[in-house]
Amino acid sequence: MASLLPFFVLLPLAGYVVSLLVPARRETLISQIAVLTVGLHLLGAVLFMGVWLLDGHPTLDVKEIVLLQTSGYEFFVDFDFDTVTAVYLFVGAFLTFLITRYSRAYMHREAGYKRFFNTILFFYVGYTLTILSGNLETLFVGWEILGISSFLLIAFYRDRYLPVKNAVKVFSLYRIGDVGLILAMWMSHHLWHQNTTFLQLRNYELVHEHLQSHTLIGVFISVMILLSAAVKSAQLPFSSWLPRAMEGPTPSSAIFYGSLSVHLGVFLLLRTYPFWEQQVSVRVLIGTVGLCSALVATGIARVQSSVKSQIAYASIAQIGLMFIEIAAGWGHLALFHFAGNAFLRTYQLLVSPSVVSYQIREQFYHFSPHPQSIERFYPKKIAYTFYMLCLKEWNLDSFMYRFLWNPLKAVGRRLDFLTLNRVLLFFVPIYGLGLLLLVNEDALAPDLVHALPMVFSLMGLLMVLKAFTERKKARKSWVLILMNHFFVALAISFNEHFRFEQTLLYLSGIVVAGILGYVVLTRLKTLETSIDLGRFHGHAYKHRLLAFLFLLCCLGVSGFPITPTFVGEDLIFTHIHENQLALAFFTALSFIVDGLALIRIYARVFLGPHVRSVFDMAYRSS
Repeated sequence: MASLLPFFVLLPLAGYVVSLLVPARRETLISQIAVLTVGLHLLGAVLFMGVWLLDGHPTLDVKEIVLLQTSGYEFFVDFDFDTVTAVYLFVGAFLTFLITRYSRAYMHREAGYKRFFNTILFFYVGYTLTILSGNLETLFVGWEILGISSFLLIAFYRDRYLPVKNAVKVFSLYRIGDVGLILAMWMSHHLWHQNTTFLQLRNYELVHEHLQSHTLIGVFISVMILLSAAVKSAQLPFSSWLPRAMEGPTPSSAIFYGSLSVHLGVFLLLRTYPFWEQQVSVRVLIGTVGLCSALVATGIARVQSSVKSQIAYASIAQIGLMFIEIAAGWGHLALFHFAGNAFLRTYQLLVSPSVVSYQIREQFYHFSPHPQSIERFYPKKIAYTFYMLCLKEWNLDSFMYRFLWNPLKAVGRRLDFLTLNRVLLFFVPIYGLGLLLLVNEDALAPDLVHALPMVFSLMGLLMVLKAFTERKKARKSWVLILMNHFFVALAISFNEHFRFEQTLLYLSGIVVAGILGYVVLTRLKTLETSIDLGRFHGHAYKHRLLAFLFLLCCLGVSGFPITPTFVGEDLIFTHIHENQLALAFFTALSFIVDGLALIRIYARVFLGPHVRSVFDMAYRSS
């Protein structure tokens, strides 16, 4: 039976590839391919689970593909199937089939009809890969696919200002969750000295033996897993992104932020539960995050004027309760809770447009005062205080800007003296000097060799911070991002002696995607004259092929699993020692800002209202 697990990933992948080849004007054929793909997937899942249950529901694990193997490191794709996977697979297949059927009529004659179904199938590939993953590396591939498909669906109405702006905001928080997983994988390599699978984590004796002498490492891995889960499931302090993600079409809101994607943080905690179940401090922390999220989100949901925002915060509150259930060890209750919440939120979001019209009619013809609630027993000062806090959503958005994004922007603005010519004249010779020092590393003092990784990593971080805050030249920002990757590779190369082929693997995707992306930006500048980053240009309206090529280039440079750079990033981190937290922090932060800078260039140049007023332009607040 285990040999059939790859089928659940390959089927939606095949449907996605086929749907790409269908002309956009063939609406019926596009939707039929999507419905047929997801319908066959649902049928296959039901039959597979029936046989699996009759067989005694054993835990299945299959090591499918080894992508890279070196001394002490092996990157492989592993699939795992147990009760958690079965519940997520059935709920996901059923709801995705329901949404695709619903969307056939709902999206009729929409300008992006083909793009919508392509992205839904792409999302489903990522979802099935995530829930069937047997190790963190495989899970991370699906995690990345979910992130980019989420960005594309939020920005579906790409000629409008707010959907694009909110898509960038959501992607920026997703990037924090991505790096949390990277850091968890990094420290796991040092804990296990191999790429461990979730099946091995279920071995209590093995986990206990390793954690007994590495308690702090175990806590660090668990906290990074919690960070990723909290971001993906919109728990505090990352809750503000979920209602902003409702800018996409209603069906995508239902499948992403009501039912499936938003519950993957719960899945991550359930999947890694055997690892941190004996760490009492971590369990208390998870329960506290869930409790605070449930209380705050419940209050915010009660004062929202938008039906979608009410549903979003209500879902956050329920997921907070799931975090508490998992922390308490009630995994089966959390699974049952997930299924019920997913079905309920999908239904609520799909009928939300109709409910709004019904409520307006009822208020107009049959108005009745709202019944008294428990709040009337509160002291007025406390009631008004909580009302204002909930109305302002506890300033969660301002909190993220004040303590996370604004400091990064402030540092970037102080680097305005870095013009492209100065970068090339100053940093390129420094990079050449670094390569020379690397070749003659044996002749250097040990203290200098120990300091050089930090120096070059910090230089790379400064470059990508400048790229993130660049407001004028898109090509300058692009070059700075590429140079950041070269400095990261140089920094880690000083850490220990390893084969040059590993660095080449990491930089190969960067070089190819980087050159192609620069060519695309140069071509677009020739055609449109101005591609500054001070505003949205909306050039995807006229230059769809260039927009698609540049998006692929952005994904390649950011380490998305379409180039060897994806494996190279994980490989680079394995050469950072467990006592080099500062180096790991700088490298991880550069990867966070790198992704933000890339998606910002793409959004500013190709998305949003068209820069020329001769084309149709949506209102800013639409």
